Amino acid sequence: MFEFKFADIGEGIHEGVLLKWFVKEGDTIKEGDSLFLVETDKVNAEIPSPVGGKINKLLGEVGDTIHVGNTVVIIDDGSGNNKEEAKQEPLSEDEKGAGVVGEIEVSSEVIESSDEGKQEEKETRTKALATPVARKLAKDLGIDINLVRGTGAAGRVMKEDIYAYNEKAKDSDKPKEIKEAKVFAQPVGDTFLRPEIKREEIKIYGEVERVPISRIRKTISDNMILSKSVIPHTSVMDDFDVTELVKLRAEQKEMARDRGISLTYMPFIIKALAIALKEFPVFNSSFDDIKDEIIYKKYYNIGIATDTPEGLMVPVLKEADNKGILEIAKELEGIVERARNKTISLEELYGGTFTITNYGALGSSYGVPVIRYPEVGILGIGKIDKKPVVLDDEIVIRHMMPISLSIDHRIIDGGDAGRFLLKLKELLSNPMLLLLS
Repeated sequence: MFEFKFADIGEGIHEGVLLKWFVKEGDTIKEGDSLFLVETDKVNAEIPSPVGGKINKLLGEVGDTIHVGNTVVIIDDGSGNNKEEAKQEPLSEDEKGAGVVGEIEVSSEVIESSDEGKQEEKETRTKALATPVARKLAKDLGIDINLVRGTGAAGRVMKEDIYAYNEKAKDSDKPKEIKEAKVFAQPVGDTFLRPEIKREEIKIYGEVERVPISRIRKTISDNMILSKSVIPHTSVMDDFDVTELVKLRAEQKEMARDRGISLTYMPFIIKALAIALKEFPVFNSSFDDIKDEIIYKKYYNIGIATDTPEGLMVPVLKEADNKGILEIAKELEGIVERARNKTISLEELYGGTFTITNYGALGSSYGVPVIRYPEVGILGIGKIDKKPVVLDDEIVIRHMMPISLSIDHRIIDGGDAGRFLLKLKELLSNPMLLLLS
């Protein structure tokens, strides 16, 4: 029998709610078939089976909370083991198990115990789930890929994980310097230590209804506290004349529609942003306030704050600097739709270097967006309106787009923000520059 345990599927997810079973006891399945649907605080994920066989026993009901390491289903894979039921304990000697992150090889060794005689100690080594590109990169850097924790879907090891592991290995060879932390809300894994705040019980003076918040809303709440606790925000606002951009989009949207692409203004803004980030690299960085270092990122992954029925989600468009406007438009439409219906993969939610929020889509003009930690900036886009402006000493009607830029004032000054916005204004006021870049 094969015990399927709920494995770490990445992005700091430690538990989930069982939403749906795709199998029932007695069913015959193939390797890769979906077993169940689990709701996490970020996505709904279908969990596939790593083996084929007959479903022997289901160990959870819809609505149950399952934790990483819990046995969820027992599959008769023909291995010959006669285990009648699963127990929430380590596998016995010489058994093999696997989760969604790959097969686990188990060996045993008897060691002495000071007060209980002898006990078994299992040593496990997970075979990493990774692409050939990631495996080659690990080999080139002399890294054992099985030691790298993957952050991709189903625990897949990504190129970014290899680079991060390599940097951490370099740091471990350096002399350690003991420093006093300069923040009072320090990240710990996927959570953080909240500052000690004296909270009083909320006084009630009439009829009320109490509704528990969702997992996603709890995550949003924690992220907002983290951002505002750690990052000293300041914001700069401006109005961009995008009359030429409005014309260009109007001219090209029919052509795009013929290709099955909905051409909005956002792909143009993302392209302009990627160009500006390359010219002003500090906006594409993170500030390590423990080591007092700025981490300049050489990749340009743009997060798109998206309003969904479950709350705010931020799908990430990867390598925006290497994509054309129509390619960005097509990919953007897909990830936003998947975010709204909660079918987006974890891979599409991590790795952002800068974020855009478009409150103009809801009819608003100005706002003060909150930076997504550990990024150092976020761009807010307002509603494009026709407004009277002075141009060459004449009052004319132009299409104006309100812009808000929030920055991490620890490493970015107001002058930097002004120059960054001037570059964006140049690109969006004359969009032909985007096609030539």
